[in-house]
Amino acid sequence: MGIGFRALLAAWVACWAVIASPSGHAQSLEGTLKKIKSSKSMVIGYRADAWPFSFAPEPGKPEGYSIELCRRIASGVQEQLGLDKLDVKYVEVTTQNRIQAVVDSKVDLECGATTMTLSRMESVDFSNKIFVDGASVMVSKKSGIHRVADLSGKKVAVIPGTTTEVALREVIQKRFVKIELVAVNDYAEGRAAVESGKADGLAADRVILIGQLLKAKDPLEWTLSEDQFSYEPYALMLKRGDASFRLAANRVLAHLYRTGEVAEIYKKWFGPLGDPPAVLILMYVLNALPE
Repeated sequence: MGIGFRALLAAWVACWAVIASPSGHAQSLEGTLKKIKSSKSMVIGYRADAWPFSFAPEPGKPEGYSIELCRRIASGVQEQLGLDKLDVKYVEVTTQNRIQAVVDSKVDLECGATTMTLSRMESVDFSNKIFVDGASVMVSKKSGIHRVADLSGKKVAVIPGTTTEVALREVIQKRFVKIELVAVNDYAEGRAAVESGKADGLAADRVILIGQLLKAKDPLEWTLSEDQFSYEPYALMLKRGDASFRLAANRVLAHLYRTGEVAEIYKKWFGPLGDPPAVLILMYVLNALPE
């Protein structure tokens, strides 16, 4: 963890040292908070294939950066509601059904690697941002592919319905690059397509691609294209119009950013990847909202 990241967050700790704790705010309960208090349980939706944000070493037992943030939120909600016990349940979701799972209240909070977009806000709400990334392409080092433009005439695996697919189609249209998109159901299938030669590259967010690269049969054979062709601000999904629950989640996130606790969470899940980029540090600072 770079000293710049720690120093910057430490400065914010000093600025907000006089701010009250985020817990203990009295309010009338409604929506998800009312349901959680009544059932003494909270349902977290997780992804099994989105390392290091959300993955499942064992079915029903997710881990990852997003999962840890959501567990902190669950603890904050438990404290806010004055519950002596809160049963946290986990439901697996996919890129295809995650939004509907929130809409149908099958999960209270979706904790994966989901990009906050205006179109998705027509169906669901989002917490404040938890991460910032950009899309790239995983390719063979021997392929001679360094930038998206080099993919002309090639096949690229991508999960349909993702922001990566939308951004890649825009690249194809605006840059007149002839790329054939190969639909895959998840990142593991996409990696397999590239390793077997069915596709020349796998398009996804860079951190997700690093996870897939590390899982390859020979990680040293693969690399990422140099350019990023999208902006991916991650956030946690929750039911649309549930302002009280969204506020409860944001209070916990702001507290983690304000106190610098997020530095240790980042180090735990992203430490091997190096220091956080400047844009991520800025995101933490801008979302360290005062109470």
